[in-house]
Amino acid sequence: MDRVWVRARIGDPDRKRITDVDALVDAGATLTVVPRWLARELGLEATGRVPVMTAGGRIELERTRIWIELEGKEDMVSAVVSDVIDKVLIGVTTLETLGLQVDPVTGRLKEWVILLY
Repeated sequence: MDRVWVRARIGDPDRKRITDVDALVDAGATLTVVPRWLARELGLEATGRVPVMTAGGRIELERTRIWIELEGKEDMVSAVVSDVIDKVLIGVTTLETLGLQVDPVTGRLKEWVILLY
């Protein structure tokens, strides 16, 4: 089980605008994805563009920074803004930054040691 739904708090880097969302955790995805409508709502600014691989092939998306809280753990993480994906998708880099992983037995997130190698 690599995909689970969680409740997440997401905000702009200054935490002036924060919202609670249901997010899909996908341990097969690298970066966290924020839908365009939510990026606008939170006033997220693009910090550049990054090539990404999707099921439909390689595309380029805007990169941004978000504040995120999952399971009581919070930090700033890189994310991409999508015009196609309509929900928040949590990627493995966000999980690793927060010291979390998907527990395949329970289908929930659990604490994990951050790897330095």
